[in-house]
Amino acid sequence: MAEAKRIEDSDLVEYGFRRFIVTLTAILCALLEIVDTTIVNVALNDMRGSLGATLNDVAWVITAYAIANVIIIPMTSWLSKQFGRKNYFAASIMIFTISSFLCGNATNIWELVAFRFIQGMGGGALLVTAQTIITESYPVAKRGMAQAIYGMGIIVGPTLGPPLGGYLVDNYSWPYIFYINLPIGIIATILTILYIRSPKYGNKLTVNQVDWIGIITLAAFIGSLQFVLEHGQQDDWFEDPVIVLLSVVSLFGLIFFIWRELVYEHPIVNLRVLRDRNLSVGTVLTFILGFGLFGSTFIIPIYTQSVLGWTATDAGLLLIPSSITTGIMMPIIGKLLERGVPQKYLAAGGFLIFFIYSYWMFGVMTPDTGSEHFFWPLVARGLGLGLLFVPITTLSLSTLEGKDIGDGAAFTGMMRQLGGSFGIAIITTMVSRLSQQHRIDLIPNISAINYQVQQRIHGLQQMFISKGFSASEALSRAYQTLEGGVMRQATVLSYMDIFLYLGILFLVCIPFVLIIKTVKRKVDTSALH
Repeated sequence: MAEAKRIEDSDLVEYGFRRFIVTLTAILCALLEIVDTTIVNVALNDMRGSLGATLNDVAWVITAYAIANVIIIPMTSWLSKQFGRKNYFAASIMIFTISSFLCGNATNIWELVAFRFIQGMGGGALLVTAQTIITESYPVAKRGMAQAIYGMGIIVGPTLGPPLGGYLVDNYSWPYIFYINLPIGIIATILTILYIRSPKYGNKLTVNQVDWIGIITLAAFIGSLQFVLEHGQQDDWFEDPVIVLLSVVSLFGLIFFIWRELVYEHPIVNLRVLRDRNLSVGTVLTFILGFGLFGSTFIIPIYTQSVLGWTATDAGLLLIPSSITTGIMMPIIGKLLERGVPQKYLAAGGFLIFFIYSYWMFGVMTPDTGSEHFFWPLVARGLGLGLLFVPITTLSLSTLEGKDIGDGAAFTGMMRQLGGSFGIAIITTMVSRLSQQHRIDLIPNISAINYQVQQRIHGLQQMFISKGFSASEALSRAYQTLEGGVMRQATVLSYMDIFLYLGILFLVCIPFVLIIKTVKRKVDTSALH
């Protein structure tokens, strides 16, 4: 049996030009999916004006895609087995590409939301299946390098989205953020049909054997959870009856989903694989990695635009040094893994560097920080991400065998997405609440009897009088300007707090990484999905 498995694995290994084409196809598809999670953010205002939508309505453009994504990811392994990996991958690319065209041609906001949901259903398969294809195209000895190549797309993708989206919106119009997917999707579909191969799977399940209840409970649990995370802060969390209802649906959906998957003969997701200690710890670490990756990608552009007044394009370009550093690090990490350096030491180093990066950002953030002050902290971020992604992925799966690896990889993919969703939700809530607290703390320092405060108000009043305002209007505007300065400073302090808390979180992870069992043998990720 083991010999047959090795023969089957070796049949999927590619060499020379074919390996290059297969790798290129998989990376293109991974980038398509991951870039589309962030490229839309900078175009929301243009969409709102063009489609006549409210801010709450246009937020659904992001929410619909995220919900579809996170529902499909844990089902990817099962769907690949059911339909054949090549067929499923090609169909997913076509769904993604066609829905991208439909998104660009949407005539109202709810059409766009519906097409984004369909796009997310296609895109959810691209990341995890691309990882499988890349790893199986390389011999076992070089699969650390294969993970590094895949990791470049995952890490670089989120930082490419904002500057690319900003450029397209500034120079063309918002539909072009979707149209840019069309040529890439068509090329990827053709290359998939011509070059991608499928492993031989067992018999397909009949319609009656399919775990329909598992699919429904998974969608209820994870879809409701994603909505709560996306809309919790703007809807005032549990003060809103919809958030309360969906939180209850998510909780009971989780309970029934776990029960169903443990008792059904053909589960849609194999939960028993989580008994492996390395996978269970690695799943938590992957969640934290998603938290740090998507959370920091979210917070830096928001800070630079809302506090420093940068454009969306400039804010996106700021993250490029971090991406370049990660890209340089990935092949180096791949070589270190091939030479037998324990993954847990690399991952621990990554968490330590991420702590240094977070503490560094805590120190450089002010209401008028220049771009030059961000360069080296963001280079440190790139180093940390490079040291984290590949080691954590391989470490999580290092003690799994056979088809369990595909099931384990589905968990890591899902938890990375959920980690990002939790990170953005928690950061958004903390910024709002910490800003209010810091404002309360700062206000007592501004006393009407303080000479410096009086001088500041008088100077502002005179400035507004010189612009043609009456004395009373100028005084009112002077107070408004002073209040704006206080809120700006409070917001900066809240961002500083968040980076400090993120740093502590990463530091706490180091002991948990070091307790993971190290295996001497090569990591066989051939069944990775």
